[in-house]
This record gives sequence, C-alpha cells and structure tokens, in this order.
Amino acid sequence: MIGGNVSGLTGAGLVLQDNGDNNLSVTASGNFTFSSALNSGAAYSVTVLTQPSGQNCSVTNGSGIATTNITTVQVSCTTNVQATYTIGGTVSGVTGSGLTLRNAVGSDFLTISSNGAFTFPTSVTNGEAYSVSVVTQPSSPTQICVVSNASGTATANVTNIQVACANAYTIGVTVSGLAGINLTLENNGGDNINVPVNGSFTFPTPLYPGTTYDVTVATQPIIPVQTCTVTNGSGTVTANVTGIQVTCTTVTFTIGGTVSGLSGTGLVLEDNGGDNLPISANGSFTFATPIDSDAAYNVSVATQPSNPVQGCGVTNGVGTASVNVTNVQVVCTNGSGNEWTWVSGPTPPSFGVEGTAAPNNAPPGLESAIGWPDTAGSLWFYGGNNGSGTYASALWKYSSGEWTWVNGSDLFNQGGNYGTLGTPAPSNTPGAREGSASWLDSSGNFWLFGGRAYDPLRQNFQSFNDLWMYAGGEWTWIGGSSQPNQPGVYGTLGVAAPGNIPGARQFALSWTDSTGNFWIFGGNGIDSANNGGHLNDLWKYSGGNWTWMGGSNLANQPAVYGVQGTASPNNIPGPRDSAVVWLDTSGDVWLFGGFTSYVNGEGGLFDLNDLWKYGAGEWTWVGGSDQPNQSGVYGVQGTAAPNNVPGARDSSVAWTDLQGNFWLFGGETPNTNSGIDSNFNDLWKYSGGQWTWVNGANVCCQAGISGTQGTGAPSNTPGARYGAVPWIDPAGNLWLFGGSGLGTNGIGGDLNDLWKYQP
Repeated sequence: MIGGNVSGLTGAGLVLQDNGDNNLSVTASGNFTFSSALNSGAAYSVTVLTQPSGQNCSVTNGSGIATTNITTVQVSCTTNVQATYTIGGTVSGVTGSGLTLRNAVGSDFLTISSNGAFTFPTSVTNGEAYSVSVVTQPSSPTQICVVSNASGTATANVTNIQVACANAYTIGVTVSGLAGINLTLENNGGDNINVPVNGSFTFPTPLYPGTTYDVTVATQPIIPVQTCTVTNGSGTVTANVTGIQVTCTTVTFTIGGTVSGLSGTGLVLEDNGGDNLPISANGSFTFATPIDSDAAYNVSVATQPSNPVQGCGVTNGVGTASVNVTNVQVVCTNGSGNEWTWVSGPTPPSFGVEGTAAPNNAPPGLESAIGWPDTAGSLWFYGGNNGSGTYASALWKYSSGEWTWVNGSDLFNQGGNYGTLGTPAPSNTPGAREGSASWLDSSGNFWLFGGRAYDPLRQNFQSFNDLWMYAGGEWTWIGGSSQPNQPGVYGTLGVAAPGNIPGARQFALSWTDSTGNFWIFGGNGIDSANNGGHLNDLWKYSGGNWTWMGGSNLANQPAVYGVQGTASPNNIPGPRDSAVVWLDTSGDVWLFGGFTSYVNGEGGLFDLNDLWKYGAGEWTWVGGSDQPNQSGVYGVQGTAAPNNVPGARDSSVAWTDLQGNFWLFGGETPNTNSGIDSNFNDLWKYSGGQWTWVNGANVCCQAGISGTQGTGAPSNTPGARYGAVPWIDPAGNLWLFGGSGLGTNGIGGDLNDLWKYQP
C-alpha cells in the first residue's frame, strides 16, 4: 500500500494521484492511503492532481520502488498570499484647473488640483499591468500635461510616474473672401478645422512654447470653386498665434462657342438673361463676363437676325461651368420661325440598296416606329406599323436630304434573330415591332426595350421585354427574354438586382436622365402576377441592372393625384400607355396624357390630359384634369393663358426646345360616340406654367397644308395624325416623320411624309 501524511490543509478540493491514475480526494490534514495496492517491486509516484481552494500543496518523498507498505509520503499545504500595490507619482508645473488622470486598468480616474505627489485610489494586484494617461488637460490657463513612466507591471508600490505640465498656446486664423463650401484647414498635417464662413477660427489643439506650427489648406472650397492661400502660416510658438490670414478668391470661367449659318444682321446672344453679346459674323464668340465656377449658364438668343430674316437656335447652351465653356453652338437658318416646312413625301416606298443613300429612297408609311437622333444630327428610326397586322423591321437613317436603308429586312412581319446574349453580330435584329421604349446613351448608341413584336411561333404580335443596343453597325441582345408575354420580376422597391426585369409591354414612356440612366414608366403589358393590363410602374436601368423605383407591380391600379401643385411620396399617375414626356433644364421629368382602359375602378376607352412632374423621387400633379376624355381649352391662338390646356389624347409628338419650353403636336383620342378615333394636328407650347395654342386646327381630323416643298410658311401644317416619329436637330428644329392620319389630300392611312418645324 502507498500512503503518507497531509499537513496544513485548510482549503477544499485537494486531489492526490498515484502513477497518474489512482486518484484520492483528501478533505483534512492527517494520514492517507491510496486504495489500490502495488506489487512488490513496482514503482510509485504521488502527485497533486487538484490544488485546494486558496492553497498550494507540494509533495516530498513522493516516488520510489515499493518493497513494503509506503507511509513516508509528505504533502505540505500553505495558504496563498496575494500582494496589492498603489499606483502614483508626482505632478509638476500645473497652474490651471481640471487636470484629470486615468489608470486604464480598472478605469480609475483621479482629478489633480495642485502640484505634488498623487496616488490613484484603487490598488492593483501583484504582477498586474498599469497605464496612466491624461483624460482632461488643464484650462484657465490652457496647459498641456505629458506623462512619463506611464505604464508597467506592478511588483511594488509605483511612485515614479511623472506628469509635467506647461502653459500651451492657441493657433488662430482669420478667413476672408470665402464664398464656397467645404474649406478645410489643417495645422502640422492634422488637427483639421472646417470653415463655413468668413471670420476668426482657432485650431482645437493648443501647442507648447517652442514647438512649431504650419497652417495649410487641406481642402479648397467648392460651389463655387475657390482658391484659398495662407499668409503668416508657419512659425514657432511663443504666445497665442493670431496673425495667420487665409484669403479666398473665386475661380471663374468664360462662356463661349461658335456661330454658323449667319447671313443676317442684328443677332444678339445673352447669358443668364443678360451680358448681351452682338454677333456680326460666323465663328467663335465669348461673353464678356466670366461666371463663377459651378455656377449655371444659360445662353439664348435675345434678338434674331434680319436682312434676311433668320431663326437661330442654341445647342449646348445650358449647363454648369467647371472649365472654360467653348462648345455652345448657335446655328442659324433662313426663315422667321414658328413655321412648318414640308420636306418630302408622300411617295411610294423604295428601299434602294442596303447601306446606300439615294434621293429616291423612301421608307414605307409607318406609325409608332422608334426614333433616335445621332450626335451628328442625322435622324434614325426602327420598325413601325404599316397598317393592321403589318409590322416593319428595317433600320433607316435620314441625313443631308436622303434616306438610307441601313439594315434589317425590307419584308414585313419578320421575327427577331437574337444571336448570343451580350454578343453583337451582323445578323442580329430585334424583329418587326412597334411601340418600343428607346434611349440614346452618352456614347451615341441606340437602345430599344420591348414593344409589340412579331412572334414567329404564334404568327401574330405579342408583348416583349427584350433589351437591345445598336452600336458600331450591329445589334446586341442585352437582356430580357426572347419569348413573349413575360411577367415582371420586381424584386425590392428601390434596390437594383441582376434578376430584376420589367414585364413585357408596349407604348411605355422612356427617357434618359442627366447621369445617363435609362427610365421607363407604365405601358400596356404584363405585371408581376402574370396579368395583362395598363401599368404605372416606374423603372430605372443603370449599370446593367434594373431597379423598380415606384408605382405598383400590378396592372390597372388607380392614380393618386394628391393636392394639385404639391409633391408627395404617395402621388402616382394612373396606369397608361402612349403618353408623352419632356425633360426640363433642371433634370425633372414631365408627363402628359395617354391612353388607359381603367379609370376610377371602371373599364373603358379613356384618354387623359393630366400633366405631372417627377423630381427628387416624388410625383406632382401639375395641371389638366383628373377625369378622362376632357376637351381642350384653346383660348386665343398664339396667346398663353392659365386656363388653356390640350384635350385628352394619346400617341402625340413631344419635344423640348433649346430654351427649355415644352411642345406638343397632334395625337388621337377615342370617340366614344362613333367608335372612330379622332386625330389632331394642333401644336401647343408649354412655358412658364401656361399652355399656348400655337397653330394647327382646334378641331379634329384636318388634312395637311403643304405649301411649297422646302419652304416654310405660317399656313403650312401637317395633317392630323398620331404615332409619328420626332427628332430634334442641332439647331433646335423639330423633324416629324409619318404616323397614322391624314395627308394633304385628306386621305387617311399610314404616312411617310417628312416635315420640319422651326420654333
């Protein structure tokens, strides 16, 4: 047997062990014996497996060879003793009040009111770390105190921490000439201060006597951009520094451009409603008064030329100056303006040779085609409807007075050739369709979304949600489905995602915002529940992903008009197709009219004449009626009035002129009495919050008046029509092609005449 004696045991939990596996719990001092006997000649080894609480036990005579019973093993236990020590030192040089020290161990704080020895109230245990720092520097006067011997490990009372304090001085600056925002100053590469206005400012961190300071501009002001310079900005601190001067001057830029086509006299340009500049010849011009950086400029024609009478339009005339502006284009053409010119057609269609312009080329009569202007001023359109059930899939270009059949088929009702998703190819084509949404990106590429397209499988026309781009002479299928009637995948409102996609639709509204994002609103199509109807959902396409931005994900939902003239996050136009949009100079979007089959919970044939504005993420009902099928109020031709308003209609032509005015031409409205649609050729301008009936008839169904081909005249006007394709040229003139309506002979049908309107 193996045993011995335990002495000094007062704690609980002592466990002894023999040879690593024969455990014995011991509760009190005295003799002990392990329960398992060993054979004679076997080895034994007694150890402490578990120490008792608050004690430390050690073994002597604990190992050997058993040749008889072993009783000599000694286990001696002693009580642990843990020392604690104080943390302190000496403060010198303090004259201010409020000095506070902290020992990070235990977050022990100590306020110092005078020089001399100090000791933290809380002791630390033997071997514990300490770390002393200044939490609050003294004030009245301002001082800076520095700690030395601040940290270590306590093995005795700590008394050598030194806190040395000295008077500190502030660094101040005086700022003048500041007009912008975001000016930031810094001292010695840090200790920044943001300066919002002119005046005196002090850096937050004071400095010791004898140290250096170096004040510089960390961030120059913007809006307007300014350059601020520092004088007396560096030196050595001997007292409070107050002589540093920061002087700001505004960066300015000149506004100019080029005049072309001028043959008359008396042309006067103006910028921002003033700074008038007479122009006597073609060439470059620059306004006399520069404008502040980031300030807006708005170049317009103050006086049009005479002798001969000309109309001059401004392109690139509105913007914000961040460099010298040299790209304002003023293009002058003969004529007094506010006149239609019959340019060409109607003529028999002639495709000519694909890719080759010719005087005799002419597209077929079409309505609801998709048009774009390119950066060179040429006019492009794709597809269109050549009568019930006959759809085109050709791409056309109009430039220098001639049409070019660019690509696509010269046959009708051709299906699309999608190719490989994301890969351009000469054989790719969206196929025959009408009523697509379209955009022009910043690189001059054409984009097309959805529409009513020919489905070869069903041999009829269905709604699609395919997305295409035309660039470098080839079409690319970018996204969406090659199959018709696909429901929308809306995802989370306001969150872009690769899987999001608007449902198939036709005659949606589309526009490009100032940052190049594509938008669509509404149309007639398929909602998230795979139901068909009129939609009022709002979508944005950016960075290759769609985002559902507002409206309902279900068809045929009611409008929320709210209070007229008041924006609200709850407002939303009702579902519709074939409305028109404008973009104003502030980047806000305006919407007018359209067709819907659902109003106030009832189905039917409804046209609208409500006017909406979308800006800062909210809709505002601006004017027009919240009831359908309203007649127009024409007033006096050529005179704006608060009560004037175009009648309810859809499929009109709309554009924004170079001065930011909105224009509206023609369209159709369902005649609920006869069941026959009524077409219009009235021309309207919206400016300063009022409508003006400019020309055309104030009744429906009027034939065109062509006058002399190529010559504008006040009496000229296209015939009543809907679904025409509009473009704006660099001079600000409207070009209008085709549509469905009446020619100059009064005969109805799909047209291929071309008109120009000079505002």
